[in-house]
Amino acid sequence: MSGHSKWSTIKRKKAKVDAQRGKIFTRLAREIIVAARQGGGDPDANPRLKAAIQRAKEANIPNENIQRAIQKGTGELGGANYEEIVYEGYGPGGVAVMLEIMTDNRNRTAGEIRHLFSRYGGNLGESGCVSWMFEKKGLIVVDRDGLDEDELMLAALEAGAEDMRTEDESFEIITAPAEFEQVRSALVEKGIPVSEAEVTMVPQSTVKLTGKEAEQMMRLMDALEDHDDVQEVYANFELEED
Repeated sequence: MSGHSKWSTIKRKKAKVDAQRGKIFTRLAREIIVAARQGGGDPDANPRLKAAIQRAKEANIPNENIQRAIQKGTGELGGANYEEIVYEGYGPGGVAVMLEIMTDNRNRTAGEIRHLFSRYGGNLGESGCVSWMFEKKGLIVVDRDGLDEDELMLAALEAGAEDMRTEDESFEIITAPAEFEQVRSALVEKGIPVSEAEVTMVPQSTVKLTGKEAEQMMRLMDALEDHDDVQEVYANFELEED
């Protein structure tokens, strides 16, 4: 869990200073489009769409943009036909890497992702080569400021959470995917400020990296996250705090 936690912290700090908000908007809009296409345009009847809309609002995407993405997904408006793909591979030091992709050109994206892996000391693998190392979980991050750890844990467990981990600056609450929205809503109703909440892939074990391999891995992660067709990147590495 610690490998994912530390990367989550890095990702959050990176997002706060990320000037390329257009890419964030594009990725969230694609998620809304695909969710609406698969499950319909009513968020109350489509949990995936409801979660995507929540993330879009947290990113301050205008309501009209959200509605337009829903209409593209339901076919009311024209747009690209995105395909969901999961790519798996290895980074420097044997780190397991999983990518969630949305693309309208599978061949182009595969070639570009393979090039990035090769460029930064990794290699794209076959389907299933690393997915067994990850488990889908709900992750809810709460800043530690002013919160009592025991009270928060009791509230989280009563709402249906599986576990809670303590990091330097935050608490991380772990749920089963099916209980994620229930737990998040319960915490919000109690006035507990949630800084991040998502259903994600948590590694069952981690690989510690130092020196050149750590630098290469961070460059690979940055390059993959910056690719327009990459929605999410999951990896099981762990770094020193510095």
